[in-house]
Amino acid sequence: MTRPSLVGALEEVLLQGRTLLCTLGSQAYARSLDEPSGASLGAHYRHVLDHFLCLLEGIQTGQINYDQRQRSPELESSVPAALRATDRLLQQFRQLPTDMLQRPCTVVYSVAYGESGTTAVASNLAREIMFCVGHAIHHYAILKLLCAGMAVELPYEFGVAPSTLRYQEAGMAG
Repeated sequence: MTRPSLVGALEEVLLQGRTLLCTLGSQAYARSLDEPSGASLGAHYRHVLDHFLCLLEGIQTGQINYDQRQRSPELESSVPAALRATDRLLQQFRQLPTDMLQRPCTVVYSVAYGESGTTAVASNLAREIMFCVGHAIHHYAILKLLCAGMAVELPYEFGVAPSTLRYQEAGMAG
């Protein structure tokens, strides 16, 4: 994937997040829901932002630690704060030089349920942008279901993977 398409995908997913935020009021955003975890829409969106924030920090340090998320209560309870964070991420990722994408990094993440330690693997920034975009789309799908239960309408493509959209378009055309 080239820089424009990779950064474009990142921009598109963050702009979808802006759409969500502009659709919701702060009360709906912060309200605990009756889903299995009781998390709010804001908690789900904050989780998405946290991964992008970890990625941004890792660009500076060479280590992306997805376990050291900030989990800011303000980002999950305030639409204006979440909008500001989303806009800052958009601005910072748009300024990312092309040569940075292939920069190696180490990714730290807890993946085993029965162990207290983390796993570290080699990666590069382009791969981690792809991970964060896919992770966001996955959580957007959850958010879309939760919003539907609250009669909040979102665009059709919100929370739908680009490959699924292309598959659906091809099926409708043929």
